[in-house]
Parts: sequence; structure tokens; C-alpha cells
Amino acid sequence: MGTRTSAKAQGTILILATESCAYPGADSVGQAHSSYPANAYILKVKAPVLFPERFYIDCFRKGVSGIIIMSCGEECPYEGAYKALAKRVDAIYALMKEHGIDIRRLRLTAICTVCNRAFLNEVNQMNAIVQELGPPVFDQAAEA
Repeated sequence: MGTRTSAKAQGTILILATESCAYPGADSVGQAHSSYPANAYILKVKAPVLFPERFYIDCFRKGVSGIIIMSCGEECPYEGAYKALAKRVDAIYALMKEHGIDIRRLRLTAICTVCNRAFLNEVNQMNAIVQELGPPVFDQAAEA
């Protein structure tokens, strides 16, 4: 994996990286000896579409400040998975709004196996958003 910067980072960023595209892309960042913020944690997943909407809300509730879903995009080896994932992300955005969570905390992006710059750009953009927004705050009325 890529090298993490040593600067003190705030706010955890969870990256769901598909094993066939985005995870090798993240690995190529490390091979290039590039660095990314230390608050980013990569989880290698078969297909992000397998995660239910509630998973994301629970992540925010447990202190994750930003989530990047890095998929294969239309190149996904599982037929229809990317379209289903995009539809699910729309549903997650609606849930986030209900709970008073800024939707900028969740991003869906396509990352290829050698997309070093795209990977770094996504992580750095999310880190800037997380630093701007601080930790997620929940709407207490939506929690009841």
C-alpha cells in the first residue's frame, strides 16, 4: 500500500476498494512511493454493492468522518453491480440527509489498477472535506 504521511491527521477516512480494480490501484500508489494522509484506511472488498445502506450510517455513528467507495465503475466484473451501487449510494445520501450528515462525507468513484493520481486526488479531496467539516454530528431527532 501507499506510504502514509507523518503529519498528524484528524478524522478517519474509510476507503472501500474493490479487489479487482481499486485495491491494485492503491497498491500502485505504494509502489510509486507516493504518500497519502495517515487518516485513510483501506478495506479490500469483493464488491461494495454488498454493503447495505445502514453500514454507512453506522460507520459515521462510530466516528468515521468520510467514506470513499472506490469501485471498478462500468468495468465491474459483476454484471449490473455498478449501476446497483450507484442506486444504493443515492439511497445512502437520502439517509445521510435524514440524519443531518453532510453528503460530501461519502463519495463514489471509479479507480483503475494503475490510477495513482486519481487515487491520491480522491483521498486528498476527502481529507480536505473531513478537515473542513470536523467529526460527523447526528441529528438527534432522526436518531429517535
